Amino acid sequence: MILKTQQLTVTSELTAERQGSGLLPVYATPAVVALMESTACMCIEDLPDGYTTVGVHIDIQHEKATKVGDTVSCTACLKDVIDDKKFCFLIRVVNSDGEEIAIATHERVRVNAERFMSKL
Repeated sequence: MILKTQQLTVTSELTAERQGSGLLPVYATPAVVALMESTACMCIEDLPDGYTTVGVHIDIQHEKATKVGDTVSCTACLKDVIDDKKFCFLIRVVNSDGEEIAIATHERVRVNAERFMSKL
C-alpha cells in the first residue's frame, strides 16, 4: 500500500466563486478534485518510459466547506493495481482542525502518452 500526502492553503483563486462552480468564497469542489488527482499521481511510480496515467473515474463526497486561508491536507492511498494498467485509490482531505472535508475513490489508467495524444 502506497500513501502520499500533500498540503495547500486555500486561496481566493481556489474558491467556488472564482472557479465558476458556485457563488461563495469557499474552497471549490473542482479545486478539491484537482488536489485529489494530483496526490493520487504522486503514488504511481516506475511507469515505463513514454507512459503516464489519466483519470477515468472519481466519486467524491465534498462534505464540509473550507474558508480562504485554511490549510488542507490530502492523503491518497493506492489500494489496488489491476493488470499493471488500472490504479485504484482512496483519497481523503482534512482541514487544519483535522476534520474531514472530502473523501473519494478514484481510478486512473496507464496510457502511452504519444499514442493517447495522437488520437485527439
